[in-house]
Amino acid sequence: MADTSLPARSVLAPTTGEVVVGLLGAAVVSIAVNALIALVAGTFIPEGTERMGLALAEYAPATVIGILLGTLGWYLVRRFAANPRKLLRVLVPAVVVVSWIPDLGILAGGASIVNSIALILMHVVVAAAAVPTLSRVLPLGAK
Repeated sequence: MADTSLPARSVLAPTTGEVVVGLLGAAVVSIAVNALIALVAGTFIPEGTERMGLALAEYAPATVIGILLGTLGWYLVRRFAANPRKLLRVLVPAVVVVSWIPDLGILAGGASIVNSIALILMHVVVAAAAVPTLSRVLPLGAK
């Protein structure tokens, strides 16, 4: 009788579909939570004060790009680092903090502190959605 079972698949070799669905989920969750942040922040930003990065057309593409760049970084660390878990424990928070530089810089451009804090929170949301997703769809395993 012929073996009709599916071939064994390595946990460290996810299918393209699994990765795409995971990343889409992370993007949708991030954009939804960021929309809520933008909405709440908008109620606290005084009239006449410029709002930067709080429109859907601004943060949605940036969210998707952030998730894709984070995925690329995760993939490279997973592939080439001797101890990817240890490196990502340092790298992820460091990258998130560095991503706040433009958010703090908009204060000099005339944005309110609420605007800046909202954008900082948005970066945290993207990382909080992407990291657990990436740990599932691109697991680190033991090297």
